[in-house]
Amino acid sequence: MKKLFILSCVLILSLTAFKTTGDGKLPSATVKKLDGSTVNSNTFSNNGKPMIISFWATWCKPCKKELDAVNEEYAELVKETGVKLIAISIDDARSSGKVVTDVKSKGWDYEVYIDENQDFKRAMNVNNVPHTFIVDGNGEIVWSHNSYAEGDEDILFANVKKVAKGEKLDH
Repeated sequence: MKKLFILSCVLILSLTAFKTTGDGKLPSATVKKLDGSTVNSNTFSNNGKPMIISFWATWCKPCKKELDAVNEEYAELVKETGVKLIAISIDDARSSGKVVTDVKSKGWDYEVYIDENQDFKRAMNVNNVPHTFIVDGNGEIVWSHNSYAEGDEDILFANVKKVAKGEKLDH
């Protein structure tokens, strides 16, 4: 019985790891820029081109691995698709000071915001990090992935390319 339960859990997790959300537009929540000023998440846009929204934290090693892996191909992906990556740190007030240090030391060329109160995280139904979304050129959330394993960035890139061409994702 225990094995059946574990197998069921693994199956459910694998089916939900990569999914299309279909949840619509980005919700409204206030997040901080690295300079301390604030912006509303529903103003995120990319002139009709796709966006990647990646929730992460300074204490999350898989998050940093994912953002590092994306960073290796990001410039080429931007050239090919016009995509913009927005990294949303969920660090709270106690650890948010580390965000700027991490971003600078990693050399990430992404827009980075801090969601100290985790309002945006809750509005996007993010339970744990890393959690990555693709938003199409119309501002619709079309894909979601929770967790990170080496090679996941290839699936992300392939889906961004499809979305940039106006293709529907398979799931």
